Amino acid sequence: MIYNSIIETIGNTPLIRLNKVNQGIKGEILVKVEYFNPGNSMKDRMAIKMVEDAEAAGILKPGGTIIEGTSGNTGMGLALAAIAKGYKCIFTMADKQSKEKIDILKAVGAEVIVCPTNVSPEDPRSYYSVARKLNKDIPNSFYPNQYDNLSNALAHYETTGPEIWKDTAGKITHYAAGVGTGGSMCGTAKYLKEQNPAIITVGIDTYGSVFKKYKETGIFDENEVYPYLTEGIGEDILPKNVDFDMIDHFVKVTDKDAAVMTRRLSREEGLFVGWSCGSAVHGALEYAKENLKEGDRMVIILPDHGTRYLGKIYNDDWMRNHGFLEDKTFGTARDIITARNGDYQLLVTQQTDTVKAAIALMNKTSVSQIPVMDGDHVVGCLTDNKLLSKIIDNPDLKDAPVSEVMEDSMKFVALDSTLDVLSSMVDKEKAVLVRDEKHQIHIITKHDILEAITK
Repeated sequence: MIYNSIIETIGNTPLIRLNKVNQGIKGEILVKVEYFNPGNSMKDRMAIKMVEDAEAAGILKPGGTIIEGTSGNTGMGLALAAIAKGYKCIFTMADKQSKEKIDILKAVGAEVIVCPTNVSPEDPRSYYSVARKLNKDIPNSFYPNQYDNLSNALAHYETTGPEIWKDTAGKITHYAAGVGTGGSMCGTAKYLKEQNPAIITVGIDTYGSVFKKYKETGIFDENEVYPYLTEGIGEDILPKNVDFDMIDHFVKVTDKDAAVMTRRLSREEGLFVGWSCGSAVHGALEYAKENLKEGDRMVIILPDHGTRYLGKIYNDDWMRNHGFLEDKTFGTARDIITARNGDYQLLVTQQTDTVKAAIALMNKTSVSQIPVMDGDHVVGCLTDNKLLSKIIDNPDLKDAPVSEVMEDSMKFVALDSTLDVLSSMVDKEKAVLVRDEKHQIHIITKHDILEAITK
């Protein structure tokens, strides 16, 4: 087939089955590999859509200049559109972005202005603000604003969603993607949920981003915002393309776990992908481990190509300098539970047991917290400090069933969760739980993590 220009080759990227990094997980895991787009990322889809919608609206005129704040991939898509259609490009980027991304944009004729990362979005030095000012100052310029331009999500509603539905013959139960501007996550999710409202959508966020807490509480907490290294996902703003109604669950992933998984995808699956791809897969598998069942099919978006990250996560020295290749005896939840000697048996209480019996068990075994079960299922937990305050307020509760005083369940974590993830999830009162390959449940406490770090 002969195409008239490079932009006609955008879309129709393949779905590929994961075979190794998902071992032990029930159900089928497919990845949609977006580096098969001509600009090597999924951003090609929304870039051409934003440009063509602006042309149709008379906003972008012949000889104009496209100005955008980008982490690199949107810039590449816009640059390809500009080459095909005869526009100029100026891109602003945060200084945390890889040198490869900057060099690639320059190679396709764009002007790149690098701005500081650690400033607020409203700061005149931020890459958002610089792009807006350039748009205001330069005549006949177009600022797509991928964060709030709804053509972004519409591009995925019109292309990515239908492709997944068609290629899976409608047999998809879960959809997972990283959330940055929100376009690929929410546009695709909207289409899929229109075909089958039962499809569950999982958004992948990063530590240092506001999305997960906002979804769960409705609160924009500035304390959640802090610098992180992963490129392309997470935000310190709420883009209009992020439709939280389209995202059923959020999972946060650390920089380290994302980087390590990205390298695993390359070495174990032959998928030479970008950093946020590792975030998407790690987070999706963490969710899948506890929630997918036989017969389920999850599709995960892999946004871009590994060439953007040769100087970072694919560089051993860079990884080592950031503590991502440290050799520690206890590096993951798997290592902690493997090191336990003898036959391990999780100490639990049933929800029908009396509070008095549960307290006696906790005292006898000198534990401060214990999972509550309904048969073989974890339904809650008891912690000594909360339990004490309830008994003092109402002494008669000691004869009540545990179900009347139990707290929410401890969180489950993936078996390969690293120590930094475990420490971030163990809050002031609760431990975390993990299932091994035999589906036996283990508890990991602060003491376990501290012991692992100090050995």
